Amino acid sequence: MSSRLIVALDTASPAQARTWAEAVAPWCGLVKLGLEFFLANGPAGVRGIRGRPVFLDLKLHDIPNTVARAVEAVLPLGPRMLTIHASGGPAMMTAARRAVERAGEERPLLLGVTVLTSLDKAALAAIGVVGGTVEQVLRLGRLAVSEGVDGLVCSAHEVAALRAELSEEVKLVVPGIRPLGNEAGDQARTMTPEQAVAAGADWIVVGRPITAAPDPMAAAAAISGVLV
Repeated sequence: MSSRLIVALDTASPAQARTWAEAVAPWCGLVKLGLEFFLANGPAGVRGIRGRPVFLDLKLHDIPNTVARAVEAVLPLGPRMLTIHASGGPAMMTAARRAVERAGEERPLLLGVTVLTSLDKAALAAIGVVGGTVEQVLRLGRLAVSEGVDGLVCSAHEVAALRAELSEEVKLVVPGIRPLGNEAGDQARTMTPEQAVAAGADWIVVGRPITAAPDPMAAAAAISGVLV
């Protein structure tokens, strides 16, 4: 098993998520449940996932008080990781961090999402962000760390730049991972598992290359094997 591998269970079906979770459990450190699953199944659905710790990827983004209360609402589920959008600003991130800290030693890692891996320079320019993806990721990464988040979510293409500027204690979680031979799909900034880890990623997140494979267990095992 590689503790660096996080498998994304992107489905609204609790039965399918449980099947995948059981299949990949021997080969990953965590399983990730996102917005699709949570909106369809709520807290009960999260509690029904067994085998590996859960990364609850809700990418919270709202006014500080709302985000703090949302964090408090999901803490009883015991997630190992929890995401907020770094673009929510300093006050929002501080409110989320304080809410997470109320869970004490059992609190999840609070991760700031920098720039979604589906966005490229042109997409950022369309919403008024100039300078490209690396500059924006660094800007939001510095801000998030200054507000006390535990780690960042970024594409593998920004890992080296973040590692050059930030402490090794800042954890980097990297989605948009595509093993050789897999199509990028709706991801704009991708990299192979080996490349991402070599660049300095602490964890990689892999979804469809595993869950859409004919044998998800074998696919997870193959990726886990190159990360050891």
